[in-house]
Amino acid sequence: MIVLQRWSGDVTATPSLDFTHDVLQRFLRYVVIDTQSDPASLTCPSTAKQRDLGRLLEQELREIGLHDAHLDEHGYVYATIPATSDKNVPVICFCSHMDTSPDCTGAGVKPQIVRNYQGGDIVLPADSAQVIRVSDNPALADQIGHDIVTSDGTTLLGADNKAGLAEIMDAARFLIANPQIGHGAIKILFTPDEEIGRGVDKVDLKKLGADFAYTMDGETAGHLEDETFSADGAIVTIEGVSTHPGFAKGKMEHAIKIAAAIVERLPKDYCSPETTEGKQGFLHPIGIQGALEKATLSFIVRDFTDDGLAEKEALLQSIVDDVMKAYPHSTASITIKPQYRNMKQVIDRHPQIVDYAMEAIRRTGLTPKRTSIRGGTDGSRLSFMGLPCPNIFAGEHAFHGRTEWVSRQDMEKAMQTIVHLAMIWEERA
Repeated sequence: MIVLQRWSGDVTATPSLDFTHDVLQRFLRYVVIDTQSDPASLTCPSTAKQRDLGRLLEQELREIGLHDAHLDEHGYVYATIPATSDKNVPVICFCSHMDTSPDCTGAGVKPQIVRNYQGGDIVLPADSAQVIRVSDNPALADQIGHDIVTSDGTTLLGADNKAGLAEIMDAARFLIANPQIGHGAIKILFTPDEEIGRGVDKVDLKKLGADFAYTMDGETAGHLEDETFSADGAIVTIEGVSTHPGFAKGKMEHAIKIAAAIVERLPKDYCSPETTEGKQGFLHPIGIQGALEKATLSFIVRDFTDDGLAEKEALLQSIVDDVMKAYPHSTASITIKPQYRNMKQVIDRHPQIVDYAMEAIRRTGLTPKRTSIRGGTDGSRLSFMGLPCPNIFAGEHAFHGRTEWVSRQDMEKAMQTIVHLAMIWEERA
């Protein structure tokens, strides 16, 4: 059967696809493997248990027929789906991360399936206080009739980003099983430690050999994200004045109290995660350590523009300077560490990456929508490393917590998007 589809004024013949799926079965296998990353660790991967999933993925890729699949010494999984076309097709890569967030336990995940969801709140069975509420999850309105996967309420689920892993694996299986589908060489990359900002620290782009890439790590079905926050970290180091507390009058300048005063001066009704949305950035304290003589405050700074980052860092500097006027014998310094930048700066130079992905989503029957991420992905850093990389939906929702959920049907649509996207790159070559 041939289906005619129009693209930029040209009519191209695209064979219809009789999709089969095992994405749910794969997903259920992956989420029970604990892969939490650890920001305090200095190793790569930060936790050895991430290799447990890496070894399974390597084995399954080889069973599919990808004989170059391997888990490297840093915990990355690489593989290649060989080209089926004689055209000179750009090499594209699909990427997801293996780790789950350290913010919520991922040990002992017990996935639950709500079959044929008919609306309403979902009470998780092992802890009735954990409720996936419609009021907090408006996307549930689009899930009527879907099969919803959740945890039992005692752990996170791990859809972020094991949904993406399962979707890429299912697409690889389908493409290998259907060699009549024309596509170029496709690279697969599974990374560790994305949740702690180190997902591409040790990636070997030369070995990967891709021209363009897509992370499968987005939320709502049909969404394509081509813009992220730009991000910096900031450390405020305070050197106070220590003396015996019994003889401290007029002498002691307590570093912890100075740190507390800085936090107290932060804006209350703007410039924080709890008061911002959309394209608004924030200045967010994430840690405090110290004693009488020395204390440190850790911040993350987020905005969609570099100028916005600079404004928030200047605000922090002004707050610190103002607080320190009351402590003439103490000092405070700020160290700024760049983390990642808005990938749109790179992706906009290659509009076909987004155009092809939007068309691929459309071919699945979904309405594509370009959105921005109030966060970052591996694609943020990959883009600035020379591998332009927007983010495609994986179907994951309410990530990093015990009420995380994903729909089987959304994962299947994501898998179909991967296949159509591989075909479109070949068609346009």
